[in-house]
Amino acid sequence: GIEMLHDLEPWLSTVWSESVWQQRSAAHEERLGPMLRGYLQRRSWHQKEPLLDFLFEYYNFRPGTLLRWTPGLGVALQGEAAKAFLERKGFAQMKSGVALDPRLFPEKRKATVCWIRDLLAQTMERPPVWGCFGMHEWAMVYKSPKPRHDQLPLRLDPKAIAEFVESRPLLCTHFDAFRFFTPPAQPMNRITLTRENQQDYEQPGCLHANMDLYKWAYKISPWVSSELLADTFLLAVEARTVDVQASPYDMRNDGLAPIPVETVEGRQQYLEAQEKIMALATPIRQRLLQAYNALIQAWK
Repeated sequence: GIEMLHDLEPWLSTVWSESVWQQRSAAHEERLGPMLRGYLQRRSWHQKEPLLDFLFEYYNFRPGTLLRWTPGLGVALQGEAAKAFLERKGFAQMKSGVALDPRLFPEKRKATVCWIRDLLAQTMERPPVWGCFGMHEWAMVYKSPKPRHDQLPLRLDPKAIAEFVESRPLLCTHFDAFRFFTPPAQPMNRITLTRENQQDYEQPGCLHANMDLYKWAYKISPWVSSELLADTFLLAVEARTVDVQASPYDMRNDGLAPIPVETVEGRQQYLEAQEKIMALATPIRQRLLQAYNALIQAWK
């Protein structure tokens, strides 16, 4: 079907035959299906799974929606089976197949999309900031009568946690972590973070900023490909794993050894994990920024 490409709507760049897109859909199912279906089954048995529980509670995107494949913007799907997509929001019948039509994107969400695009671009241009050592999780339980994740046991007693927090500078640059600091911990942070100044401080070394790539991907789903969405989700799982290991919570019963950031060795270990996650996140952030730019461009 190359000859059809001259005939495409301006935002379409690719046409996939039924066998090609079904293969991609099956690959997405194979990649995430076992993990997500297993999770849903254990949840139906009321089994706790702190890591994935957190990701599905903190991020407002359901496992079933994550599993549902989408080609993203720019691809027309051919074949009889593609007609099923017409029942989903955003899809329309084009000359060359069924595709997402940017004219159907909700007007009221466009300003948010532009804000996120700017956040991604600015984060990418900033140098990484190291040296926070995952202290945000400690600041969230500092002098708290009821820690945020009170179903999890703590590795240290409250007095030891308070002493450690007071012994280190708090260098958090991420508003969505800072807003969960306890009231006595907030003034101890080097910067007072707000939603308004989020774009000024977000930086690519931050574990949470890299975990949030998942949120920024699903915010434009189905306009972002499931391949990219799955990449951001698996990155979020990895980032959250480090987050929890470096926290004052004791996750050994869940098979997670602590990264004891209260020690010099633990801080070195955290830094290495942080650098590794940034290396994984950088190309993903670039691809996500491209997806945002393509969507915004298609509205013009």
